[in-house]
Amino acid sequence: MVQMRDLLAQKDPVAADKITFWDAGSPGYRWIDLVNNRILENQQIPNAHRVYTYLTMAMYDATVAAWDAKYFYNRPRPSEADATLPTALPPPRSPSYPSEHAAAAGAAATVLSYFFPDETSSFKAMAEEAAQSRVLAGLQFPSDSSAGLELGRQVAEQVIAWAKADGSDAAWTGTVPTGPCMWVGSKPANVTMPNWKPIVLAAPDEFRPPAPPDCQSPAVKAEMDAIRQFERKFPNSYKAFYWQSPSGLFTDWYDYASKWMFEDKTDSNPPRAARAYAMLATVYYDAYIASNDGKYAYWYLRPNMLDPSIIPLFTVPAHPSYPSNHSTLSTARCEVLAYLFPDHADFIRAVGKEAGDSRVWAGIHYQMDNQAGAALGKAVAGKFIERAKTDGAD
Repeated sequence: MVQMRDLLAQKDPVAADKITFWDAGSPGYRWIDLVNNRILENQQIPNAHRVYTYLTMAMYDATVAAWDAKYFYNRPRPSEADATLPTALPPPRSPSYPSEHAAAAGAAATVLSYFFPDETSSFKAMAEEAAQSRVLAGLQFPSDSSAGLELGRQVAEQVIAWAKADGSDAAWTGTVPTGPCMWVGSKPANVTMPNWKPIVLAAPDEFRPPAPPDCQSPAVKAEMDAIRQFERKFPNSYKAFYWQSPSGLFTDWYDYASKWMFEDKTDSNPPRAARAYAMLATVYYDAYIASNDGKYAYWYLRPNMLDPSIIPLFTVPAHPSYPSNHSTLSTARCEVLAYLFPDHADFIRAVGKEAGDSRVWAGIHYQMDNQAGAALGKAVAGKFIERAKTDGAD
């Protein structure tokens, strides 16, 4: 306690700013925000969804492990041990040891260092600052902080071991198939993803969509006519560009989760907040694998390849058409968010539908791609939600 009083006596405006900064949201909020900002500033982070996935997995597991230790040791908070000790923030209603902010920070910094090794020292300093902020606020002892950091780092190393074995570093040695209704190109994007290791799905093809119809069939002809006759106006073109942007692809989904956690106070429950971020990231990861499994099972051509008179609104992604990644991913995420935040279910499902529809508006997908993607995304999300119902959180 003497050490705590000495530390609190040294607090200055800089320390107060750090306390306020790291106290915003749940322990994982600032780390999610860091990645979001990088995505918005630099659109060239390879496989950015892997960063979100392993970051959130590490923070979630570290938080759960911290909670297990908290209630095993039941160490009182500093202000409970000495009611005269001043605190800069209201003490959380949980035991002190180990620090949940330190555990999340140690996990986050270690995972981010794996993805951005040149910045290891910077991430380590951030983690130590996050952990120390809780000590300076009078909420935890220095030993809570150091134990939390070490716990987070140990958890992160296990998550990194998973990442190293997920198959994402495999090189493609295949060839692009040719023939009627086949996609045309020389460098198919995401072509190795059907061999990546999913997080929850039993296999990438667990919910593979049925084969698309012959591209010369009346059904496809009708879809082509609809694309050709679609009248582009500013509202739908704007939305199509938005859903192609980093905000639409990544950051706004986490912003919705953060906003709703602020509103319903989930951010004051670190395990639940970490669970929400992890579910949102990992369902994207598995849905992306599943969607590309479908794409490379069928190698279906894009609308402008079938009818060159169709001019897409922007550059067509370098991978097959069926099913739509956007429809798969947006549906998977909106279903998870609807489960986590049921009061916003109608809103977020409308958002997810718009994301899928935007690809038809842009002229880069058939409606059947959209429909197959939505069904696939819902199936993937359903498996995550069923798992969540038995994970102990309820």
